[in-house]
Amino acid sequence: MSAEPLVNENPEAMVSIEHLWKKFGPETAVADFNLDIAPGEFVTLLGPSGCGKTTTLRCVAGLERPEEGEIRIGSTTVVAPAKDIYLFPEHRNIGMVFQSYAVWPHMTVFDNVAYGLRVRRASSEEIKTRTTRALELVGLDHLADRFATKLSGGQRQRVALARAIVYEPEVILFDEPLSNLDAKLREQMRDEIVRLQKEVGITSIFVTHDQSEALVMSDRVVVMDKAVIQQIGDPQDIYANPVNSFVANFIGVTALLEGKLVNKEGENCEVEVPMDAGQEPLRIRAVGGEGAQVGNDVFLSLRPEDVSLHLSKPEGTDHGNLLEGSVIDTIYLGSFLEGRVQVGPHEIGIQIDHFENLAPGQTVYLTFQADHALCLAE
Repeated sequence: MSAEPLVNENPEAMVSIEHLWKKFGPETAVADFNLDIAPGEFVTLLGPSGCGKTTTLRCVAGLERPEEGEIRIGSTTVVAPAKDIYLFPEHRNIGMVFQSYAVWPHMTVFDNVAYGLRVRRASSEEIKTRTTRALELVGLDHLADRFATKLSGGQRQRVALARAIVYEPEVILFDEPLSNLDAKLREQMRDEIVRLQKEVGITSIFVTHDQSEALVMSDRVVVMDKAVIQQIGDPQDIYANPVNSFVANFIGVTALLEGKLVNKEGENCEVEVPMDAGQEPLRIRAVGGEGAQVGNDVFLSLRPEDVSLHLSKPEGTDHGNLLEGSVIDTIYLGSFLEGRVQVGPHEIGIQIDHFENLAPGQTVYLTFQADHALCLAE
């Protein structure tokens, strides 16, 4: 294939991915993926194992060759099978941080970080200046002469991060870089990556299956499942307005109740949810229902933080929807209790104060406003 680049037709995007398809034999790993990423933007590809997020990243990096589509980085088209274009990874001006750190144990911290500059035949003075600056950015300048085998996991990940930014690439790709760290260190490195990315201003694509990482770190989140993009949006919009039951269930915690749409006026919906034999179905007021018609099967999404718990039946009608159920169990999580309540055949999650005392089987009442119940067409 040709290594001759084409001029980017969308100069406002630092990365453009158009109609990307990648297959492994009969299996489709990425199907018609489309995304533009602005300069300096932090975008996360989020989804379960096997959804296509890492394959997409590897196509951007040049580690996989797609069957169809185009990828442009800056002003350069780096791959376009229909135009016989493919640039090798070393010609794409990208940095990459791997899950396994990929630091060289026989090199010092300084030499690990300086490697990319030496390959690019930078001068000795430039290597010293830029490598020292990169180590200062990640807080490892005092360990420049230490060998990588003497570093902790978090320190090795910082070395990998410094090595990725030292030659000032146009884009940094992160392939689940925090998954090998313990919970506390993962949180620290998460914040460190966000700080560094904003300080340096490099466009970043981050791959993870951890929804909390995606929500905290990203300017935008791309949710994927079964090789297909399900939704693209900022973290708040993805969480508050999922487009389908998969996104609602994958981002955060939710109870999904299956029912039938019995009334719809604008964004206001009424959903009939079946109960156990001999019980009247529930009528729940909700919002949403985009794409659904009266009579369609739908899902109701209820977030635990949107459901209020009452030990006795509340009076009046200003509480919105009212459900009666029994406590299944509670889990102590420090600042709050996470619980499950059985309502007919359905389980609904709740979050309550840590000092609340609930017993399994205890009768309780749940209330939530209509605008806290989201009706989803699929």
